[in-house]
Amino acid sequence: MTAPSHTTTDGIARLNALPPAEAIAALLACCGSHLWAEQLAASRPFPCFTSLQNASDSIWFSLEREDWLEAFSHHPRIGERNLVQPKFTATATQAAREQSGMAAATPEQLAEFTATNIDYERRFNHVFLICATGKSAAHMLDQLRTRITNTPEAELQTAACEQ
Repeated sequence: MTAPSHTTTDGIARLNALPPAEAIAALLACCGSHLWAEQLAASRPFPCFTSLQNASDSIWFSLEREDWLEAFSHHPRIGERNLVQPKFTATATQAAREQSGMAAATPEQLAEFTATNIDYERRFNHVFLICATGKSAAHMLDQLRTRITNTPEAELQTAACEQ
């Protein structure tokens, strides 16, 4: 395990110093669940990144299905081009950075993403989530094809883990 960077340490110090409402707003840029953001902000101060990560995970996995779905609703679809929609305001920059692997997607892959995302959302009632950082369009499309065959219960858990 590597030592946290000065940027990470400085970011945690800034988060710890924010007034509660500003901390919640900053956390909502990472995850669209209000309950998660409120509980994590109330858990401050964090002495280190590991304690922040542990608290985040503990709170996240204690939430109800509706809280997870709220968070999922703030994510654009993989390959989404219209990130100016109000519901994506807080997460658009992060989503665009995470989905950079989509820049090399072929027109055929984009078309399949569009069609399969619609089928996925009909089946599961939420957007397909994958930790997209560093992943190619082909890899993400393979995951979408595979995960659409999951049961709704299994896919909810998988999506929550990807969140």
